[in-house]
Amino acid sequence: MEFFLDTAEVKVIKKLSETGLVDGITTNPSLIARSGKDFLKTLKEISKIIKGPISAEVTALDTKGMVQEAKKLSQISKNIVIKLPLTEEGLKTCKFLSKKKIKTNVTLCFSAAQALLAAKCGATYISPFVGRLDDIGENGMSLIQDIKSIYMNYSNLKTKILVASVRTTEHVIQSAIIGADVVTLPPATLKELSKHPLTDKGLDAFLKDWKKTKQKIV
Repeated sequence: MEFFLDTAEVKVIKKLSETGLVDGITTNPSLIARSGKDFLKTLKEISKIIKGPISAEVTALDTKGMVQEAKKLSQISKNIVIKLPLTEEGLKTCKFLSKKKIKTNVTLCFSAAQALLAAKCGATYISPFVGRLDDIGENGMSLIQDIKSIYMNYSNLKTKILVASVRTTEHVIQSAIIGADVVTLPPATLKELSKHPLTDKGLDAFLKDWKKTKQKIV
């Protein structure tokens, strides 16, 4: 399973990329607004750090506008993936871009039916939002399982499941158990994955015992 970082903070991306765990990046208008940076310049900076997929979202609501924005965004770097909303216009754009061999990430997916439509339109990625479903009392991970089951029924559907709106490490683990292709997660959640109180306790004990030996490795 691939790990994408869900952030537009260039400094954070650069630091975490050094771990070797970051396979790609997802951005959206909210993340860009939060960063306070120029959208196109930020994408260019990120593309110099990350060689994997970088999702860049369109803001137009009609197919013509989305296509125009997609062409502009695609010129930034070869690894830019065009992020499209799961609307009728977004699906039309997805179909058009797919025929042009332009990679797409269809976002704001909240149902298996939507995921099926995106796959039929040739989406490279589908982004189901598990956290937001949990927020309204539904089970976000059940949606991931449903999408996985549907996609496995049809060998012609090549769309990858990109689990989005990840809130907890448990979302990541359940995504891996189900067999999702990608999770995109906040930097804090990625850091949390390596933590366990028994790891800290064990390391502390080892170091205390080693100190007693008065030895050095180097």
